[in-house]
Amino acid sequence: MKTNGAREGIERAPHRSLFKAMGYTDEEIRAPLIGVINSQNEIIPGHIYLDKIADAVKAGVRLRGGTPAEVSTIGVCDGIAMGHVGMKYSLASRELIADSIETVAIAHGFDALVMIPNCDKVVPGMLMAAARVNIPTVVISGGPMMAGKVQGKSVSLSNVFEAVGAVKAGKMTEDELYEYEEKACPSCGSCAGMYTANSMNCLTEALGMGLPGNGTIPAVYAERIRLAKKAGMEVMALLEKNIRPQDIMTEKAFENALTVDMALGCSTNSMLHLPAIAHEAGVVLNLEAANLISERTPNLCKLAPAGQHHIEDLYFAGGVQAVIKELAKKDLIQLDLLTVTGKTVAENISQAQNLNDEVIRTVENPYNETGGIAVLKGNLAPDGCVVKRSAVAKEMLTHKGPARVFESEEEVIAGILGGEIKPGDVVVIRYEGPKGGPGMREMLAPTSTLAGMGLDKSVALITDGRFSGATRGASIGHVSPEAAEGGPIGLVEEGDFISFDITKGKIELLVSEEELTKRKQRWQTPEPKIKKGYLARYARLVTSASTGAILR
Repeated sequence: MKTNGAREGIERAPHRSLFKAMGYTDEEIRAPLIGVINSQNEIIPGHIYLDKIADAVKAGVRLRGGTPAEVSTIGVCDGIAMGHVGMKYSLASRELIADSIETVAIAHGFDALVMIPNCDKVVPGMLMAAARVNIPTVVISGGPMMAGKVQGKSVSLSNVFEAVGAVKAGKMTEDELYEYEEKACPSCGSCAGMYTANSMNCLTEALGMGLPGNGTIPAVYAERIRLAKKAGMEVMALLEKNIRPQDIMTEKAFENALTVDMALGCSTNSMLHLPAIAHEAGVVLNLEAANLISERTPNLCKLAPAGQHHIEDLYFAGGVQAVIKELAKKDLIQLDLLTVTGKTVAENISQAQNLNDEVIRTVENPYNETGGIAVLKGNLAPDGCVVKRSAVAKEMLTHKGPARVFESEEEVIAGILGGEIKPGDVVVIRYEGPKGGPGMREMLAPTSTLAGMGLDKSVALITDGRFSGATRGASIGHVSPEAAEGGPIGLVEEGDFISFDITKGKIELLVSEEELTKRKQRWQTPEPKIKKGYLARYARLVTSASTGAILR
């Protein structure tokens, strides 16, 4: 099998000598060199066991005549980083991951790559790198965590966050909270709901960059190890056929991914990551495209936090391939597109079955006729903002209320716990965007605390930051332009009325244009919150959430 020539010829004798210093034989050096990009570490529950996945991948590569070489990259656990300064680094880590993979892959002349992510920013970071480096690549995630059980009810991480709010509201005891703490996360893996990690793992499969089962086979199942071995074998087939990521990640493939996104009710963070991945693949993907696809795509699944089902339920129901097959009944999927199996989407789904039409509703009987994510626009968000429509109570699909303005996540948490928020309020959290945060913190604590207090059906939250995939309620994020760039969200004053209609995609600050012009004239660019280190550089280079928060 032909390699890229980086280790061939008399001029490469010094290079081969360095390989031999590591114990490589002539036979291994002559074989295709496959980079196994592993994000294993001992600080993320979705990554602590990825050494086992890497071992399986390497076995698959060797079975097909390749030489695997394992290298590492970083990761951030959003749950552990949540609610403090550490969350500022989460989204920003995506760019470091992509850059580090580009660096190691090109510097060492890899012929192909197998990437092993699992959690929130690692998956899109690796997909961005795959598109950028553009050598044959397969992505194999570590798989989802099993759901926990508390008093016979399936639970996951979001329930623990909400239980904190319930304790603060006097609706739950600390002993009951401790039971959630003990039992909500019973195994390794990416947290069990349709949060950002599992959203992106499922969308990797829908995009064609992961093998069938990538998004849903539980982390603790032997089937996950077998899939990892297949990933190692399949990358050798892709190398033989010279099938590259940009052959797979086409404009039509991103349309497929967005369609599956809407059917599954994925995390709103997918509206940051898919455009960023598309950008690396040379595809333009904007929020308007998301709304058009949402309008025609039925919401077929209600997975936690939108409903009671978890990723293991989706797995047992037939997985992502069964969802794709349902969508294909309405001609919503491009079936002739190439995937990392070397086969088309149509070939991949030929044997798929919907085994539970409550977990995966049929297209004739969807949970909703439109998709799980909505993009809103109006004078408060001229470039758009995003909400997980499938996780919003019906009574909050339209709302009008007075603004309660907070300049940071810390301020709003203090206000919520201090009893300042009343039914009907619209909580505005600003200067938390990509530049203003910096880093566009994910804010699960305020949303889950309100939900735990029983206010998620009467209080809305609006931010230029972002909300967790574990969030439910009228939590509207990614408001663009952000406050730090002079966006209208920075002009909101306490008591201003804000209205939105999620069904119609509208959001308005009910203040006259004349008044807004006066406020704009008084507005001043804020001092950067962080003035040195990586985040300071990130803040200078990052673009709007509406463009995927990519770096320029």
